Amino acid sequence: MDFWTALQALILGVVEGLTEFLPISSTGHQIIVADLLDFGGERAIAFNIIIQLGAILAVVWEFRRKILDVVTGLPTQPGARRFTVNLLVAFMPAVVLGVIFSDLIHHYLFNPITVAAALVVGGIIMLWAEKRQHQVHADTVDEITWQDALKVGFAQCLAMIPGTSRSGATIIGGLLFGLSRKTATEFSFFLAMPTMVAAAVYSGFKYRHLFEPADLPVFAIGFVTAFIFAMIAVRGLLKFIASHSYAVFAWYRIAFGLVILATWQFGWVDWSAAQS
Repeated sequence: MDFWTALQALILGVVEGLTEFLPISSTGHQIIVADLLDFGGERAIAFNIIIQLGAILAVVWEFRRKILDVVTGLPTQPGARRFTVNLLVAFMPAVVLGVIFSDLIHHYLFNPITVAAALVVGGIIMLWAEKRQHQVHADTVDEITWQDALKVGFAQCLAMIPGTSRSGATIIGGLLFGLSRKTATEFSFFLAMPTMVAAAVYSGFKYRHLFEPADLPVFAIGFVTAFIFAMIAVRGLLKFIASHSYAVFAWYRIAFGLVILATWQFGWVDWSAAQS
C-alpha cells in the first residue's frame, strides 16, 4: 500500500463518517470526492462496503444501552416489542424497492450531476419542511406508531436516489409525519442499523469476489476512520438539533449542489468520466 492509496482511504473514511448520519447525503459526497481523488473501479465498491460498516458500528455503540434494553425486554416488555415492530415496518419498503431497483439506479443515477441536482432539490424541501408549523404527536421513539414507522420507511426509499440522503429523507419525513425533531433524528439512527447492515451484507455477498487480502490495510484505514468520525458526527448532531433547526444543512446542500452544477456547466471540472 503506497502513501497515496492510504491517503485516499483516510479522506474517504472521513467523508463517510462525517456525512453518513447528517442530512447531506453520504453517497453523494462519496461519489464526488472519489471522482476528484480518482478512486474508482471494483476496488472502490468493496471499500465502500467496509467503511459503511465502520459508520454503522459507531451508531450501534452510541445507542448500545437502548439496543440492549430492547433486546433483553423483548420477552416481557410491550414497549420493546412495539419498538422492534416499528423498525421492521419502516425497514421493509427499502428492502423490497432496493432489491427491485438498486442495480438500475446505480447504473443510471450514480454520477455527480444527479447528486448535485438531488442535493439542491432536497435542500429546498428541507427548508420548506422546517418552515411549516410542526404538529408533534411523538416526543420519543417509544411513542411512534406503526403507521408513523411505515411512512418514514417509504420516505427512506427516496434515498435510493444518490444525493437525496437517507438520514435527510427519514428525518424530514419524520418531521412532516408528526415526530419531534429529536425523535425523528433518533429514529433515523435506529432505522439506519438494519438498513445499512442489510445493504452491506447484500452488497458484500454480491461482490464477494472483490475482497482481496492484500486490500486489508486500506480497508482497515477506512473502517477505523469512518467509525471515529461517524461517532463525532452523531454526537454533534444530537447536541446541535437540541437548539437548532436543520436549515443550516439545507443551505449547505443547496450551496454545494450549485457549486457542482456550476463546475459542470462552465467546464471547470470534467465530470464526464463519472457519468460514463
